[in-house]
Amino acid sequence: MSTPVIGVLALQGDVREHLVALAAADAVARPVRRPDELAEVDGLVLPGGESTTISKLAVLFGVMEPLRARVRAGMPVYGTCAGLIMLADKILDPRSGQETIGGIDMIVRRNAFGRQNESFEAAVDVKGVEGDPVEGVFIRAPWVESVGAQAEVLAEYEGHVVAVRQGNALATSFHPELTGDHRVHSLFVDMVRANRTAESL
Repeated sequence: MSTPVIGVLALQGDVREHLVALAAADAVARPVRRPDELAEVDGLVLPGGESTTISKLAVLFGVMEPLRARVRAGMPVYGTCAGLIMLADKILDPRSGQETIGGIDMIVRRNAFGRQNESFEAAVDVKGVEGDPVEGVFIRAPWVESVGAQAEVLAEYEGHVVAVRQGNALATSFHPELTGDHRVHSLFVDMVRANRTAESL
């Protein structure tokens, strides 16, 4: 089977690091800004950044509604930090005008682990990732307050949910793309491959 093509929403945030991590995990990685670029990928990463800004830029670039439609239709999607917030069905403390894509039945709290100067790294055991714990980089990170029946908790840190999966949607509070450890991206690439196989049957 041909190599999956995975986009990174390139409106704000650490786009380059995700492109590098996806390539290291044997995917063809490309930036996505417009609906026509979204239509050409098998899966999409929503990077960290500022969730309110990403939300507003997604609307401005005309990609919010096509993205919601693709996620509803089952396109694999992976959100880190702000991307996790974008995949939440509900935000506890949204900014004015902030929208989400949805896709995971969870309620999230923005900046729950503190401000920029309270950023930290921590070892996190992530279900589905073999070997040693993943080194998670938490930067103004959210956490998941609660999940619905369809969502699976993949990791917790100090009693807070920091990684969740629901169907083809994956989300982490932390940034694995900043560590050089590409196992979480490999997990997502495997999800994309499995989805392509299922669609071809």
